[in-house]
This record gives sequence, structure tokens and C-alpha cells, in this order.
Amino acid sequence: MEHLSIQRKVTIMIAIMAAMLFASVNQTIVGTALPRIIAKLGGMEYYSWVFTIYMLTSSITTILVGRLSDIYGRKPFILIGIGIFVLGSFLSGTSTNILELILYRGIQGLGSGMIMSTSFTAIGDLFSPRERGKWQGLMSGVFGVSSVFGPVLGGYIVDQLEWHWVFWVFLPLGIVAFLMIMMMFPKVEQKEKEPIDAFGSLFLVLTIVPTLLAFSWAGTKYAWTSAPILILFAGAIVSLVIFIFVELKVTATVLTMFLFTNSIFTISNLIGFTLSVGMFGAIMYMPFFIQGVLGQSATHSSYIMIPMTLSLVVGSALSGQIISRTGKYKLLALIGLILTFVGIYMMSKMTAETTTLHTIVNNITVGFGLGISMPVFTLTVQNAVERNFLGVATASSQFVRSLGGTVGVSIMGTVMAQRMASKMSQFTSTLDGSVDPQLMGQFTALMNPQVLLDAAKLEQLRASLPPEAHDLFNQIIVLLRDALGFALEGVFLSGALTMALAIVLALFLQEIPLRGGPEKRKKAEKPAVVEPLLNSKVKT
Repeated sequence: MEHLSIQRKVTIMIAIMAAMLFASVNQTIVGTALPRIIAKLGGMEYYSWVFTIYMLTSSITTILVGRLSDIYGRKPFILIGIGIFVLGSFLSGTSTNILELILYRGIQGLGSGMIMSTSFTAIGDLFSPRERGKWQGLMSGVFGVSSVFGPVLGGYIVDQLEWHWVFWVFLPLGIVAFLMIMMMFPKVEQKEKEPIDAFGSLFLVLTIVPTLLAFSWAGTKYAWTSAPILILFAGAIVSLVIFIFVELKVTATVLTMFLFTNSIFTISNLIGFTLSVGMFGAIMYMPFFIQGVLGQSATHSSYIMIPMTLSLVVGSALSGQIISRTGKYKLLALIGLILTFVGIYMMSKMTAETTTLHTIVNNITVGFGLGISMPVFTLTVQNAVERNFLGVATASSQFVRSLGGTVGVSIMGTVMAQRMASKMSQFTSTLDGSVDPQLMGQFTALMNPQVLLDAAKLEQLRASLPPEAHDLFNQIIVLLRDALGFALEGVFLSGALTMALAIVLALFLQEIPLRGGPEKRKKAEKPAVVEPLLNSKVKT
């Protein structure tokens, strides 16, 4: 598709970014709105499945569609993905109970996986590696915008309108993106049809699903050493072994094994995984610190988080421009990872006395570091493989990041729970015998750190106590904030250690020239220049 004019390429990219915004904002908008939705539909015990099913279905289609799009082209899959996502969004808004919402969210996830996989791969189809940097940066910026805009809009909708509009408000954007891609995205000549790797696909799914479920439930729903978690991990390992055996035997593979012999492909994906594990320690748990330890409101918390997102967008755009102009990426990746490490490490040093300004500075440091480094590793994967493996390589990059996020949330949640329990047991032992047993029963409700995130509930608890117990109530709140701060210190420190591992891995990342670039376009006399491939398989 290199023969297309730059104007048409830009138009196609605008349509793709609209599709990405449609998918990503529909994911972030649900977070703040879901408690109110659950209040209407009921089924609090199934609350987590609204997120889990979306993650499962999107992860499966992300990796499966990657190879299929290499064979049949990106256009049909991105159109099918948008169509399925629009359908899932519309149906989600019609839900009458929690089970229907879970089912329809699963449909949304199927569409989202197709959109995410093919959108990033389409950049590789449209532009040379040298030019991809700025577009990868802009695509990362779309996620940043949605993570700010989505939660705020979700909260506004459930406060001012019917909750159904959380799922329906962006349907027109999806339809517009569908029509633009259908009209503007060129058809790609189909390659010779290959047999579908049905057994490989089956055992890949049987590897992904138990793995994601195990990491989602371990440390929260079940203990890490409980029978359900061990069975899930064992099933995933057995399925993975069978999957690898199948892939080594068949010709039309769903995930080409020889890609892992390429050090750039393997190291880039390992860095992407560790980067996702570390970043979730900052992004997911910083609101706990702002609301629970600093005592800020949820609204104020969202304002403090906005600078992180804005700096991520700026960092992504800047990183992309520098890569496109210089053709270099390793130093930039190291700078971004080091900044992220420094920011998360400084988060681990925060206490209840930390000022809002200090918190914002740490957020900006992490956001800027993530913005600089995140676009790099999709680009390095795409630059290191042949064009006919672009889809499966890009899909693998997206999948390992999704898996890293899931693993990160699970590990950080376990660290937080264990450190919180340890600290709270110390506090409880000091209170035993010194507090009236009847009052102690009322204070038991305070031993859940979730209480710190709900100022209204705290006031209700205070009002329910006799006046002589208010001083003790205030002391317990201080102790509870201290316990939560101690727990989050471990979370952030774990994230920083993970980022340190990513820095070490990046030192071993081989830097090869990015093909294409402005000077190449100037020298080219013909409009249709075929990008040279890297040998017969993969450049190592």
C-alpha cells in the first residue's frame, strides 16, 4: 500500500484512530459507571466478570486474528471487528440483568481484539518502519485521551442520564469509522489460501483462558496455592506444550515459532510484558493512594491523575517524531524506561504527608516515561520481521502487553493484600483489651481499606458512634491510612523493580536501521516502492 498518496494514508489513519478511540473509550468509560449500573441490574457477586470476560475474549481474538489478517488482509477484520463491537455496545445498553451484560461485554471484547490487532498492524502496511514511529506515538496517545475522557464522561452520564447511554453514546463514531475504512482502506490482493490451523488455535485458546483466569483470581478470589489456581496453571502448561508441538508440525501456523529465534522479536516482547506489569502498579493503584492515604475525593483524584495521562500523550507524540526523524530507537527506549523507573520508585517513597504537587510531579515523570517507551517496542517488532508476518508479530506484541497487565494487577493486588493484612494485624493486637467490646464490634467495619475510598460512608460510621468514641475513631483512621500507605509502598516498589528488569532487558536489544524514511522518499522515482524484506525469514 506504499503507492497510496500521503493524503489518502492520513485519511485512512484518521479512520483507524477513530475506530481505536471508539474501542478504547468504551473500555474506560465503564469503570466509573459500573457501580451505578450494578446498582440497577443487581448481581454484585458477578461484578468482576464484566471486566474478566472482556479481557478473555479480546485477548483471544487479538492473537488469532493476527495471523489470519496476514493471509486475508487487514480490511475485512477491522471492519468485522468494528461491526461486532458496535453490536456488543448496543446490546450491552439493552441489558436487563448482570448475566446479559456479561454476555454482551464478551461480544464487545471479540470486536475489540480484532480492532486492536489490525489497527496497529495497518500502520506497518501503510508506512515504512522509519515513518511508523510518529503514527505509533499518535495511536498510543489515543489510549491516553480515552483514559482521561472515558471515566469522566462515564461518571457524568450515570449522574445526569440513563446508564444505557454509557454504551450508546459513541455508536455514531463507530459507524462513521466503519464507513470511512470501508471506502478508503484499499483492498489487498489475497495470497494463496492456506489451511486454518484449527488444532493450534484450539490449544492456544486453552492456554490463554486458564492463564488469564488464574492470574485474575489468584490472591483475590482464591489463594495462589489453592486447588482451582493450581489446576488452571497446570491446564495452561499442558495446553502450551501441546500447542508448541502442533505448531512445529503444521505448515500453516497460527503463531509462527521461528519468530522467537529472532532476538529483537523476543526481547521486545519480554520488555513489553515487564513494562505492562510495572505500569499497572502506577496507573491502577495511584488512585488508592490519592483517595485512601491522602484523603482526597474521587473527583479530585481524577484531576491529579490527568497530568500523568497528558504527559503520556506528549511523550508518545515526541517519541514518535524523534524516531521518524533519526531512525534510532534504543537510546529513546532506555530513557523512557529509566524515567518510568524513577517515577514509580519515587511513588514508593510517598507518605500521608506527601503534597499534591509532589504527587503530580511523580505522575508526570511516570507518564512521560511510559509515553516515550511504549511506542518503541511495537515498532521494533514490526521492523524485525518480514511483511508477510507483520500481523502475527504485531498481534503477539499486543497480546503480551495485555497478559502483562493482567499479571501485574494480580501480583500487585497480592502484594497490597499481604502487606495490608500484616500491618492491620499489628493494629488490631494493640486495640484488643483497650477498647470496649461493644465499640470494638463497630470499629471492625473500619478494618477494610475500601472504607477510606468512600468519604460518605466514613461520615456515616462516625455519626453512628457515641461522641466519646470519636477521638478513637480518628486515631483508627490515621492508623488505617498508615497501613494502606505501607501496602502501597510495596506495590510501587514491586513496580519499580519490574521496570528495572525492563531496563536490563533493553540493554540487550539489538538496534537495526529502520527502513524507509524521508530521504528514501525523496530519492524514489517511482510511487510504488516495495519495502525490502529481511532475508527469507527474519533478520537477526
